[in-house]
Amino acid sequence: MRSPLHTSAAVVGALAAVAALVTAAPPAVAADTQDVTADVLANRDVTLAGDTVVTVPSGTTTFDGVFRGRGTLTVRGGGTLVLSKDSDFTLPKARQRQMVRTQGGNHPYTTVGTPDPPAITVERGATLQYGTGGNTGLIGHFPYDTPGYRLNQLNVRVDGTLRLSLTRTFNLGTISGSGLVTQPRNMWGTLDLAGTHPFSGVIDNGTGMAAGRPEYPVSLPHARAILNQGSWIIDTPLRQTITLRQDFYQREYGSDVNVHSRPGSKVVLTGQYSYSDQGGDTQPSLSDPDINWRPIAHQLNKRGTNIEGADVQWGDGTTHKIFMPGTKDTVYINLHEAGGRRSLLTFDYNGPVTLGAPIGGGKYHDTLAVPGAGDVVIAGTKGNDVTFAAAQYYDGSTTVREGAVLRLGSAQGDGSLLTGTARRRIVNDGTLVVRNTRAAIALSRLGGSGSFVQSGAATTTLTGAAVTYTGTTTVKQGILALRDGATLANSRAIRLTSSGARLDTGGSALRVTSALSGKGTVDGAVTNEGVVTGGLTVSGAYTQNAEGQLVLADEPLKVGGKVTLGGGLDLSAAGTATARPATGTAYGKSSASTGTGGASGKDSPTAGNDSAREITVLNHTGNTRTTGTFDKLREGAEVKLADTVYRISYKGGDGNDVVLTATAVSPTASAHGQASSGSVTAETRSASAAESGAFGWWPYALAAGLLGGLLVPATKRTRAGGRRRGGRHSAHGG
Repeated sequence: MRSPLHTSAAVVGALAAVAALVTAAPPAVAADTQDVTADVLANRDVTLAGDTVVTVPSGTTTFDGVFRGRGTLTVRGGGTLVLSKDSDFTLPKARQRQMVRTQGGNHPYTTVGTPDPPAITVERGATLQYGTGGNTGLIGHFPYDTPGYRLNQLNVRVDGTLRLSLTRTFNLGTISGSGLVTQPRNMWGTLDLAGTHPFSGVIDNGTGMAAGRPEYPVSLPHARAILNQGSWIIDTPLRQTITLRQDFYQREYGSDVNVHSRPGSKVVLTGQYSYSDQGGDTQPSLSDPDINWRPIAHQLNKRGTNIEGADVQWGDGTTHKIFMPGTKDTVYINLHEAGGRRSLLTFDYNGPVTLGAPIGGGKYHDTLAVPGAGDVVIAGTKGNDVTFAAAQYYDGSTTVREGAVLRLGSAQGDGSLLTGTARRRIVNDGTLVVRNTRAAIALSRLGGSGSFVQSGAATTTLTGAAVTYTGTTTVKQGILALRDGATLANSRAIRLTSSGARLDTGGSALRVTSALSGKGTVDGAVTNEGVVTGGLTVSGAYTQNAEGQLVLADEPLKVGGKVTLGGGLDLSAAGTATARPATGTAYGKSSASTGTGGASGKDSPTAGNDSAREITVLNHTGNTRTTGTFDKLREGAEVKLADTVYRISYKGGDGNDVVLTATAVSPTASAHGQASSGSVTAETRSASAAESGAFGWWPYALAAGLLGGLLVPATKRTRAGGRRRGGRHSAHGG
């Protein structure tokens, strides 16, 4: 009796033998399938009479005959079958189902519905080559009168390799499968890649492929990648959108993606155009993304795109991989005018991306020969944060949509825009950030409802009266300069957020109509018609009009030039850690701000009796006297802050500072403070008002004298009687 171990070993051995036979022998041919391998190897013409198979031996077999008749052709085996002549056959009638429709009226284009099953199949491991480098060698049947191109009725399935060695323009019908469709380099033919293709493999463009034309749209919803070694040409029918989601790869110098579109049409590219250094033809990939950003010998990783009067969008709001990663040394981007239409390039990502190359308008690699003819838009998708890390050279507008961010400059390089003409306007409804470290730039015609941020060490200059944006202006570091009539009068607020932030007014007074705050310096004069918060330094004159207001802060407003005061003084920020203001209280007008934390000046007043003796509101470092006063706060007027009464002076400090000096603790203020649960109370009272009481000061003096007379005898009697003795406190007694 055989043991289970022996039985298992026998089964394993039998399976191994079967596997060896299957591996060594060619695939079995179905009984109803015609095997024409012998005819092909003998170069005899083949007439199809149903499903037909050719098993190609290893190596290369050139077939100088033709296929005709009615049926299908399957190529299998481990070798390459080269067709030197055109072949024409048809599918059996029972399998013909596809609907070909031409529409569009005066702008006709063709679509294919319910495609026929494949007429040609290239199985995995096999290679079928159309042509030998000339005009013939294609399998096709062309019964359709399609405008602009010849639609092939014979669809193809490629799970192995289909090599296109033809120098003419041709079509393959609908492509399916998961293999490789490849065209050799310098093979000056063009594949019309028309219609929707369920193909999930790789397309290797060696010279030229047309992905869409005005006469047909294209869709590759499942293609794994495009290996582009030549010119990948995209076009669209009128008023249609073509979306390609594949990553593009390139290994050789001289490849580009050229985009055309008709009026009302758009091309959306959501993948990335990258160099490839691994994976061969079937699995192209890049080992290190940084390679895209540095040159390789012989410019092997130089990639480009030419946008020919087209509407192109990079990204669809669901990715943050920029389509063209690289610098001017590794990529080029050209915007051209074509057919009277300028180009449009939109960035639509959901995260940060960096454009490291200039957008120009030259010919191929010579990007900067002429400016680009087109406009750029940063879409308002949430998270869309685009950095231009190179000086841009397009003659067009730049639009930043609401919610988007455009940054000029990064650690990879400084950025800039061409401005100064009506065409080169900037419409900023989002956020525009300049963070150059070396190159100073100038911007003009800057409008929109968005915000502007200066955050680089290099100077940014805004020029001309067309600087009209209404968002917030923030200077984090470096210098923001205003020249040639540029103002920030329309800006919602101006913030100089660090001591190194500088706003250079260029000799004209900065007119503040909204709010100015921060810790930085205004190089020039300031005219306050809005709200200015202390802590800033103004190197020139400071004029506060009747509409203006100065807000007390942790540090005084420091002014080097002439000071002319009017309008209000907001002391609501003079609270402390134990007495914070609940609401702002302004002097001369309603408060525009509410502050918390320590008060400004040399000392911070605290609640109760531990108050600052002096608070500097305005430190006038110039030699001229301070003129004017805040509303209802003339020289010597009293101000109540918490429990302390202060007197204001415009002659304090070294003789021209605005200073609050403590005079006494106010019982009224203290009682009021308790009733308000710690809120800061700030009141004003002029000297004349204090002297105009009904009885003057003498009733208070008389009351104090009478009270003293009653208390002194009682005190003396207590001391004369001595201390109590005994009890639990006797140990501490005298």
